[in-house]
Amino acid sequence: MGKWLFLLVCLWSLNASAQDNPITVDAGALPIPAVDSSQITLNTFPKDFKQKYRDAEFIYEFKAPEKNAWDRFKEWLADIFRNFFNFTNDTDSMHAVEIVLKSIAVLIVVLVIYLIAKALLNKEGRWIFGKSSDAKIIRYDDIENNLHLQDFKKLIANAQQSGDKRLVIRYYYLWLLQKMTDRQLIEWDIEKTNSDYYREIKTAAAKDRFAYVSYLYDYVWYGEFELDDTTYDKTRAAFEAAIQSVGHE
Repeated sequence: MGKWLFLLVCLWSLNASAQDNPITVDAGALPIPAVDSSQITLNTFPKDFKQKYRDAEFIYEFKAPEKNAWDRFKEWLADIFRNFFNFTNDTDSMHAVEIVLKSIAVLIVVLVIYLIAKALLNKEGRWIFGKSSDAKIIRYDDIENNLHLQDFKKLIANAQQSGDKRLVIRYYYLWLLQKMTDRQLIEWDIEKTNSDYYREIKTAAAKDRFAYVSYLYDYVWYGEFELDDTTYDKTRAAFEAAIQSVGHE
């Protein structure tokens, strides 16, 4: 009991002494804090800064692309292929569909190129891959449009004088058609082919002669080569004989 009383007296004495002798501090002895007077520049973001963060590497949530009509069509074909050919998984059936579709696309491109080339090259009855005489169509020009008014003897003489052997044979051929039309062995039409005229001829001998000279004409006129004298003389003689025989039909 005495110890606790003594402790209380000591604490009261210290408190009274502190009140009687307050602690004073010299303001000049305290350090003055430094003031930052540097100029502050505010940074701003460019307006399109978000565009830099739209690449795939900044996308953390991936969404499956929506299927369009073409995707659904391929899946439908893949289902048919899987059931028909007994594919074990969707990957194999889809791969087969891709091969088939690409093959069809290539065939379509080839067909379009073929039709365009045929339209461009099918002149004077020429076929893109050959020269079939049955497909030869007589060329449109003023002479053929007015076939019955032409003096082919004069035209042939002029062509011979100019040295155009192929043109000479062409005039012989048109002259033969003129004679056959006059004798009503055929009915002239600029749209007709050699095969059309051949079917109109009635007698076997006349058919054979026309088939032979038509072959010679196709060979000479549509042939991409220099006409030698032997072939030229042979062809010209055959046409003169055919034209002469028309008067006896």
